[in-house]
Amino acid sequence: MKDVDPTALSADDWDELHFPRPAENEFDRVVERALSRRGFLGGVLAFGSGAAAMGAGLLGSTSAQAQGASRFAFTPIPAQTDGTVHVPEGYDWKVLIRWGDPLFSDAEGYDITDGGPVEKSDRVFGENTDGMEAFSYRGHQLIAVNHEYPNRKINLPAAQEGKPASADDVRKLQNIQGVTVMEIAEGPDGWTVVKDSPFNRRIHHNTPMKIAGPAAGHDLMKTEADPTGTRSLGTLNNCGAGKTPWGTYLTCEENFNGYFGSSDETASYDPKVADGFKRYGIKAQSWNGYELFDPRFDTAKNPNEPHRAGWVVEIDPTDPESTPVKRTGLGRFKHENAAVELARDGRVVVYMGDDERGEYLYRYVSNGIYTPGGETEGLLDDGTLYVARFNDDSTGQWVPLTPETTGMEPAEILIFSRMAASKAGGTTMDRPEWVATSPVAAEAYCCLTNNKNRGVKPNAGGDDTSVNGPNPRQSNKYGQIVRWRPADDDHAADGFDWDLYVMAGNPTVHSDAYAGSDNVNAGNLFNSPDGMMIDSTGLVWIQTDGNDDNEGDFAGHGNNQMLVGDPVTGEIARFMTGPTGCEVTGLTWSADRRTMFVGIQHPGKNWPDGGTPRSAIIAIKRNDNEVLG
Repeated sequence: MKDVDPTALSADDWDELHFPRPAENEFDRVVERALSRRGFLGGVLAFGSGAAAMGAGLLGSTSAQAQGASRFAFTPIPAQTDGTVHVPEGYDWKVLIRWGDPLFSDAEGYDITDGGPVEKSDRVFGENTDGMEAFSYRGHQLIAVNHEYPNRKINLPAAQEGKPASADDVRKLQNIQGVTVMEIAEGPDGWTVVKDSPFNRRIHHNTPMKIAGPAAGHDLMKTEADPTGTRSLGTLNNCGAGKTPWGTYLTCEENFNGYFGSSDETASYDPKVADGFKRYGIKAQSWNGYELFDPRFDTAKNPNEPHRAGWVVEIDPTDPESTPVKRTGLGRFKHENAAVELARDGRVVVYMGDDERGEYLYRYVSNGIYTPGGETEGLLDDGTLYVARFNDDSTGQWVPLTPETTGMEPAEILIFSRMAASKAGGTTMDRPEWVATSPVAAEAYCCLTNNKNRGVKPNAGGDDTSVNGPNPRQSNKYGQIVRWRPADDDHAADGFDWDLYVMAGNPTVHSDAYAGSDNVNAGNLFNSPDGMMIDSTGLVWIQTDGNDDNEGDFAGHGNNQMLVGDPVTGEIARFMTGPTGCEVTGLTWSADRRTMFVGIQHPGKNWPDGGTPRSAIIAIKRNDNEVLG
């Protein structure tokens, strides 16, 4: 293992290298379903009446498209394999900001040799943009955006090949990750960032944080630097995002495990801590090398520090002096994003996915009621965390994670949410990523991006991952989107009906279940749905982070992209393609809905300006300046 260069590994590959799963699941079987495409889809639709009750789903697009029905105000574009962005005719795009662009006048511009000096690395736009949300405040337009992880081989001097060689190198990597809050404004030449705005702020791996909720102060949260267990530094691996009704930003910590390592590979830990390390993927060798220069990330010295990561963090984008808060009531796992809704009685509901193969989909329901203009402190702290259980008859239940259902203490349920979900009998999912809720119907969607281990290996906790209702394909390389409608149209209800809105695939290569659902065709091929937002009209915007080699099973898929789907007809069309090598991730709209802001993460060579590839946010508009969504 020591011969493997961790800088060349993704977070998922790093986990797989250090935590290989057994060849067979705990029941010593591999489930095979050699079903025809027609038979497979018919089986899904025959599970029960839930799919029909929720509107046209898997097969709904066929008749709709045949009748020429479409709400899309554009001509779909073909797949692309080049190094730039493409949008439909009648639309234009422009770069808003790139990694290294100054947020403040005292920051130097981007330096092509190593990205810029460490001293000002927390005064520039961060690396690898991801989830984001827009806010309007007293006439100002703000965007809060995540910076998920570094691209070390271009963030550090080239001679180091992406490996930190000093505490300054680590500090620079820590500074270019986290969150940016920035003010933007539209002028004659389009949208720009307002440099030196009092709202501009960088939140990174060393920003002071408050820990709140049921796990705050627990012994497993205490460290030598923070014996109270209520204060921490930094937010790590910020992936998807969310927005509360009271105007705060939720940033979600995902693959935090890769930031921790140990200076002593023989170190022993408390059994609970050791079990948690195994389930969450904490290893002696880290992905980023922080532990070599920053003892906070050395588990031999600070075994509880990893328990202080993996949370949802609440940020007030309108107050640059406010302290971000880690909301432990929302559980600890590899959070993708946080989709916030209000129940019929005003309770706050938060849907969240744990982005790892065979992990779970969660829901939080507050005990308190949200009242516009009223007190909001505690609404994300005092409530119940649930795990989803999907039945093959298109019904499901939210199972509360309590001492009665898990046999665990309340605070430990939240610190070790994965173990609690396993004990409560949740349904293992194919990497649950972004969840999106509809503003025009009581329904929610979750991108299940892919799972090569489905029906082949158990998850990290040894749970069975045989094919099941919402995850119906073994060795799932394409992904799907599951949709559910809560009972009585109330997001706080414990029961729901579900169906599959789309199964990605390739009908030009396969004629079985791997061809995908009927709303996938040669003109809209895609794989690995990841990011997802629903606009004000109810259209579903789908962003991908998958295989873009355009060969074999993925022939015709092209680069990663953004598509739009109509939940009523099932129709899906390609709207945008990104440059080669990128992930398209993060989406929000200007206050007037005439501009769409989209994130381009880890682009390939020479994008966007012919030099060192830099992640960026682009602004997309219609040429006639009409509303986009």
